[in-house]
Amino acid sequence: MHLGEILNLISEWAKGLISTLGYPGLGFVMFLENVFPPIPSELVLPFAGWLTLGENPIFTLPGVTLVGAIGSVVGAFFFYGLGRWFDERRVRYLLQRFGKWFMLSESDLDTALAWFERFGEYVIFFGRMVPIVRSLISVPAGLAKMNVPRFAFYTALGTALWSFLLALAGRLLGESWLMVTDIINQYEHVVYVLCAVAIVGFFGYRFWQRRKQSAISNQ
Repeated sequence: MHLGEILNLISEWAKGLISTLGYPGLGFVMFLENVFPPIPSELVLPFAGWLTLGENPIFTLPGVTLVGAIGSVVGAFFFYGLGRWFDERRVRYLLQRFGKWFMLSESDLDTALAWFERFGEYVIFFGRMVPIVRSLISVPAGLAKMNVPRFAFYTALGTALWSFLLALAGRLLGESWLMVTDIINQYEHVVYVLCAVAIVGFFGYRFWQRRKQSAISNQ
């Protein structure tokens, strides 16, 4: 069986679980999506957004946003714990040994480490909207022993925004919700660019605020 066929089976299983179990199924799938990246939130959340339509909708948009965020936060603590209780050498060994089964590699970890080193704790929020990075960004947070409430807060904020946007897109597109997956897969580099712009804009705004406060205090 080819990798593409396996991924299709995983996607169909995830959609079936969500359709059958409703919110518990969605929360469980979003938990697994953070631990097992081959389960794509780019498919799961637009599908859930589509299921908010109809005379007897399975979901509501606020419900998908909340449950998607909760499942993602719980899943994020898996890699956070991995980083906190193992050192970087052991994490790399685990990726070398088992990473291929999760479609993760050392280069993905290197990217997450570089992002965390460059942008600090705030990347926990922005990184939740970047494919692959959103899972492994929790590892450097654990290695740095980032404050748990702050980690949970930034993770919840980022995953809630991601859940809302994808579910909203699925709702707006209706039966054409699969277009969301196609667009993100086809223009994945655009997602990276937009996130980079958002990060630069955020830090630019913070810098401007500090300059303004400094100017006021010096008057």
